[in-house]
This record gives sequence, structure tokens and C-alpha cells, in this order.
Amino acid sequence: MSTSTQMLKGVLEGCLLAVIARGETYGYEMIEKLERFGFHMVSEGSIYPVLIRMQKEGLVSTVMKASPAGPKRKYYSITSEGLNELANFEARWKELSQAVDALFDIDFTKGG
Repeated sequence: MSTSTQMLKGVLEGCLLAVIARGETYGYEMIEKLERFGFHMVSEGSIYPVLIRMQKEGLVSTVMKASPAGPKRKYYSITSEGLNELANFEARWKELSQAVDALFDIDFTKGG
């Protein structure tokens, strides 16, 4: 497993919650939205286990709807618990990214 894949696993739930918080959406559509933000390594195989877990934890709710082409689709909506988890994720992410950015701002060539 590549390093970027391992790193993505740690943030995928928060990213999926952010996508779902923007409006009801189905699995493949989430992948397309993530790709627009540069997440080209996300696949259906990586998101569906996370979506199932988030549903079991009450972070998202689902409803089956007819599709204009093919079988019914499962649409995901964020719950109030999901919004709370998204806010917590965003705070943790900002703290972590600021720490990483601060580390990389050090000029190691000058003994930083």
C-alpha cells in the first residue's frame, strides 16, 4: 500500500463528511466530487467501507432513490452527529496541518 493511500485513509471519513454536508449525494458522485478537489486516488472500494461504518455510527443517513439510468441508488445525507464529527475533524485537521506546515517552514540547511 502506498504512503499516499495510507495517509488518505486517515482523512477520508472527514473528507466524505465534508462532501455529504454540501448536499445529498450517492457513492460514485462522491468520488467525482473528490476528484475535482484533487483526490484522484479515491476509488469505490475505498469509500464504501467508510460509508457503511459512518452509517452504522449514525453520522450519515441513507435513502434509496430511482436512478435516471439503471438500478436505484443509495443517497447519503449528513446527520446532526455527522455535522458534529465534521466540525471536530476540521478542528483536528487545522491543528495538525498547522503543525506540519510549521515544521516544513524550518530551513534545515541553516540548522533550524
